[in-house]
Amino acid sequence: VQLQASGGGLVQAGDSLTLSCVASGGTFRRYTAGWFRQAPGKEREFVAAFGWSGNTKYSDPVKGRFTISRDNTKNTVYLQMNSLKPEDTAVYYCGATTTIWGRVREENVYTYWGQGTLVTVSS
Repeated sequence: VQLQASGGGLVQAGDSLTLSCVASGGTFRRYTAGWFRQAPGKEREFVAAFGWSGNTKYSDPVKGRFTISRDNTKNTVYLQMNSLKPEDTAVYYCGATTTIWGRVREENVYTYWGQGTLVTVSS
């Protein structure tokens, strides 16, 4: 499976942005899709996941502001980001995994990764 993330950019605090991750080369609907982010000088952290069964999970910092969704007819997972804050500034990565739902927050269980898209939120 190849993943291609896009949609990043420079926005102001309070703005919204939607990231997309398009999958190719595999049966994407059988995978859990996740979004992670890595801020400068920090480790990559979990943001959100959308399971093959329709479950969703969010990290506490983004809960209530971000929404993950997927369209299996387009092999695409989205991350709608609202009320963006400067601390949301990071490179955002999409990943795909077949791990059990209880481990979707763990970076090392993701088999496939997109190349990352930069989101910069100015204050």
